[in-house]
Amino acid sequence: MRRVVVTGGTRGIGAAVAARFRAAGDEVIALGRADCDITDEAAVGAVFAGIGPVDVLVNNAGIASSAPLVKTTLDQWRDQQDVNALGAFLCTRAVLEGMLARDTGRIVFVASTAGKVGQRYTAAYTAAKHAAVGLMRAVAAEVAGTGVTSNAVCPTFTRTDIVAEATRVIAERTGRSPVDAEAALAGASPLGRLLEPEEVAFAVWFLASAEAGAVNGQSLVLDGGGVQ
Repeated sequence: MRRVVVTGGTRGIGAAVAARFRAAGDEVIALGRADCDITDEAAVGAVFAGIGPVDVLVNNAGIASSAPLVKTTLDQWRDQQDVNALGAFLCTRAVLEGMLARDTGRIVFVASTAGKVGQRYTAAYTAAKHAAVGLMRAVAAEVAGTGVTSNAVCPTFTRTDIVAEATRVIAERTGRSPVDAEAALAGASPLGRLLEPEEVAFAVWFLASAEAGAVNGQSLVLDGGGVQ
């Protein structure tokens, strides 16, 4: 039985990831905002010290907001970087030394297609997700040749609270119905629909499996074949 830590693990994609690992018989620690402020260095250190050795870390916690670049505030920029990138850095740093010492471990970043390409009105989010993917690659380079791997999944719009909020904002700003607003998001990828959290969870589970030991430094895009 492996010990799996999932940040942002109490809802949305994180909850689906946690459920997938539990179904496989793993011990899962699902961290929500009430459990740990992943942007606080001391808090992260204390929480992971209490957890003990971690076999799988899923850096899933994230936030999103949208605005034209000229209307993006400094607070929005910093918040995106802190949660989506800094948090992943702090959590990864907390577990990596132990994984290397045991010569085994899996680190999976839940990024986004926005971590591969640029999208309008998402400057802060896109930059933060690019940072997360870059961090994944740097970690992969450090662990290459060991029993530890570092990879990412990059899903398109997924049926979560974040996307529900995006749908509401689109409807409010454009006058579209909620159904049409959701259809606009679904049509943004060749998949032609929203991803379900369980589909992302399967990809995370695969990258964290023992059989995926040869997969390192990869970004698995989940959008039906658009982003390369």
